Amino acid sequence: MQKANPQVLPKIHLAGTADPVRAILFMCLAGALFACLDTTAKYLVLVPQLPMSQVVWMRYVGQFAAMIVALGAVAVPNLLRTERLGAQLVRSCLLLGSTAFNFLALLYLRLDQTTTVSFLSPLLVAILAGPLLGEWIGWRRAVAILVGFAGVLLAVRPGLSGFHPAFFFAFACVGCNAFFSIITRYLAAHDSSEVTLFYSMLAGTFLVAPLAIADWVAPADLKTWALLLAMGLYGAIGHYCFILAHRYAPASRVAPFVYITLLTHSFAGFLVFGQVPDAWTLAGALVVIGSGLYLFHRERITARAEALAMTSQAGPGR
Repeated sequence: MQKANPQVLPKIHLAGTADPVRAILFMCLAGALFACLDTTAKYLVLVPQLPMSQVVWMRYVGQFAAMIVALGAVAVPNLLRTERLGAQLVRSCLLLGSTAFNFLALLYLRLDQTTTVSFLSPLLVAILAGPLLGEWIGWRRAVAILVGFAGVLLAVRPGLSGFHPAFFFAFACVGCNAFFSIITRYLAAHDSSEVTLFYSMLAGTFLVAPLAIADWVAPADLKTWALLLAMGLYGAIGHYCFILAHRYAPASRVAPFVYITLLTHSFAGFLVFGQVPDAWTLAGALVVIGSGLYLFHRERITARAEALAMTSQAGPGR
């Protein structure tokens, strides 16, 4: 018998019933909300020209306020009760790193460029989910992931000429996102979604506060205040959907649907900055959509087969 690898995390068993289709829908909704978050952050840095530290901090302060309003201040002590404190704190720091690196990249790169680099996350998650969580993907899903990423490359056509150092910020964001997704899946078996969501914002709220206060620039109008607070709302609901997606399906299954952000970010870029996708972007989007529909089809087939297998094992009259 092969010995277990001591570095492999224990395989996750969901407390509830697995529902891949629902997980995919939650992941797509999270992608749309993250597009709103990224677009709002870019706008606040470029138009009112607010300091980056202030924008990052308000993203977390807004999420904290949204949770207090939704759950009430009396719920905070219960939200701090976790079975995996170390994992929650590491995950919170990974989210802060992801936000900071992403916003720094947006200072120098276009929204579609940072989005394209972020599509490396599903590949990295699929690679890591096997050895760390025991969630290995089949060859069909692996091919679909590669096809989806090929569609992203077709849409943006990245090249080596004029490589900006800010791409390293985007790559660092990818690394944070991948491990963030893995730990999210791991915590789904130990803590409630509300507890994990609450811990998500702690590092950003407290570690960035000194920098934000030192660099603070008073917003000029109510619109700017509303946009600053809206980031927290987008982040809170988006990450709640993200957590629910990982609760209903393995990380390697839901991660490929981050490709939906190609569509949401393109639409947001047109709506806010007047950027019209070209023919290459539309062609790549069709490839990504096709890949996503195939994955959706495979999930339904897999779910149906698992349901039939459970029915057969139960036998008649049980």
